[in-house]
Amino acid sequence: MTEVGSSGAEQGGAIVPSATDQQGTGPTARRMVLGSQLRRLREQAGITRAEAGYNIRGSESKISRLELGRVGFKERDVTDLLTMYGITDQVERSQFMDMVKQSNQPGWWHRYNDLTPRWFDDYIGLEEAAVRIQTYELQFVPGLLQTEAYARAISSHGRPDSADDNVERRVALRMRRQKLLARPNSPRLWAVIDESVLHRPIGGTRVLRAQIGHLLELTTMPHISLQIVPLRLSGYSAEGAFTLLRFKEDELPDIVYLEHLSGALYQEKPEEIEIYSRALDRLAVDAETPDRSRQMLAKVRADL
Repeated sequence: MTEVGSSGAEQGGAIVPSATDQQGTGPTARRMVLGSQLRRLREQAGITRAEAGYNIRGSESKISRLELGRVGFKERDVTDLLTMYGITDQVERSQFMDMVKQSNQPGWWHRYNDLTPRWFDDYIGLEEAAVRIQTYELQFVPGLLQTEAYARAISSHGRPDSADDNVERRVALRMRRQKLLARPNSPRLWAVIDESVLHRPIGGTRVLRAQIGHLLELTTMPHISLQIVPLRLSGYSAEGAFTLLRFKEDELPDIVYLEHLSGALYQEKPEEIEIYSRALDRLAVDAETPDRSRQMLAKVRADL
């Protein structure tokens, strides 16, 4: 990861990113950066979470959630914490309060909140802030690479002709997410998929053929790589789908995202990240090279 930009103000051992540093970073990541800075100030001041919680009329668990960026910040709470931590410089305090305002701004996906659970809302925010996205899929084409018709077939549970307004809005959300790959500061996307994905007729033969053509087009872009794990090696390196997100901010840990039917898990402990990083290394070896994977895509499309 790169270091926080030189325009950040460093005082009392904490680096406060400026508004310029925060461009392109979503509110979810901003909350995490702000929480990390407050934790550093608290620890430097020798104050416990329980003491800090009492100071803002809260609890130790509230401070823990704030420092992890799991909840929004109130300006009054941050003002009181800065005073408690001995931060008196008005410029530095103003920078912190600017971060509070930025972190509380709703993301573009806010209008879809009635369709998406909170755990996925957090993921979209992290995805927007990532500089590198590494994903492994066994059943579907990754969401960021799906065509509209392919996404509609999935969202409608295989019945696109009877798709209602909610299905269409879910498809619209997925298409909007993909815009991050076209922006000037787009993240690097490295996707690994199981070969069976290319033979699973999601939406029918026509939709699958168009989807494979879309993958061939996308993989001509320098920041998008796709590798295919051949059937003979399927399932050996990883047992389930996952995504590893990496960020430019030192305060943000690498995060592994695991989705299941009733929710999702976010793993960020170093030992957990190491396990999935090694799995990605094995997948890169087991999978065909990007060039060979493109040849496989072209052959499958021709055979459909």
